[in-house]
Amino acid sequence: MNIATKIPVFILSGFLGSGKTTVLLNMLQSCKEKGQHPGIILNELGEENVEGHLFEDKKVVELLNGCICCTIQDDLKDTLDKLITEMDSNPLDVLFIEGTGVANPLEIQEALLSKPYIDQFEIMSIITVLDASHYLEYQSVFSSSAEVRKLMKEQMICGSILLLNKTDLITSEQLDKVIHKIMKISGNEKEIMKCTHGQVDTDMLFKKRYQSILISKQHSDTVHDHHHHSTVQAMKVEDFPSLQQKAFEKWLSQLPNNVLRGKGFVEIKGFEQLYSFQYASKKTTFTPVPSSLNKKPIVILIGVGLDNEQMNNHCKQLLEGTLK
Repeated sequence: MNIATKIPVFILSGFLGSGKTTVLLNMLQSCKEKGQHPGIILNELGEENVEGHLFEDKKVVELLNGCICCTIQDDLKDTLDKLITEMDSNPLDVLFIEGTGVANPLEIQEALLSKPYIDQFEIMSIITVLDASHYLEYQSVFSSSAEVRKLMKEQMICGSILLLNKTDLITSEQLDKVIHKIMKISGNEKEIMKCTHGQVDTDMLFKKRYQSILISKQHSDTVHDHHHHSTVQAMKVEDFPSLQQKAFEKWLSQLPNNVLRGKGFVEIKGFEQLYSFQYASKKTTFTPVPSSLNKKPIVILIGVGLDNEQMNNHCKQLLEGTLK
């Protein structure tokens, strides 16, 4: 297969809650407008994907309960094998791979550059999404862990382009400081695009920007550790009761600081339908979920060093306090 017939691949990277899925949905809308048939590989740390309904009419493969960059890399290769065998009956125009918020895109790149995948797929760009509103906090030795700082450094170094999202949540002075610190890590050559709500000129995102980051392979001997996110975990809270919206937002705000991300489905008192929620950067958004999807209330929490028993007890106590 010559390079003209290879399937273009876009890898979306970025820390927990940075806005990767929003950027992906915007790119998929662009594909729809162009009449293209995309394939999507979604990776989740937990055993359940609560965002699958966002891609209901798309060809999606979900890789769950592990990180695509190491513990389930074989699953990624099996998925690529299946896509190749189905190419005649179900051709793709473009493939998107969204790793977990703790994935190092270098490992995904290495899988795609190995045989036989290098003959079938062409990496176009590694798009790294950064949360401007929490960047300084994540980089601080006082409020973050060495693990998180190292991981974000990897994601920035590997990125072909950096999307600095949620810029509306900070002042212009803070934004200048964030950009300055990013450039100290990624260098002056890498393009940084500022945005809010993941809204970017998609034509810019579809550009071929990738250059083999095999320099990073040498670099990764000192930067990358396969167990770099061993303390980042996902846990689920099932049988979640119906709450008033403000009570639920209060419950989320009282979770420990090591909970970095929350998502799932909840029942909001006063409304007959279920709502999908996204919690990141200390903010919560809600989206109504059609009853035809038959979803049940569930809350997924992702954070650093979560102890399931401790968190369940903590959640129960918080919940009981909120419900009083």
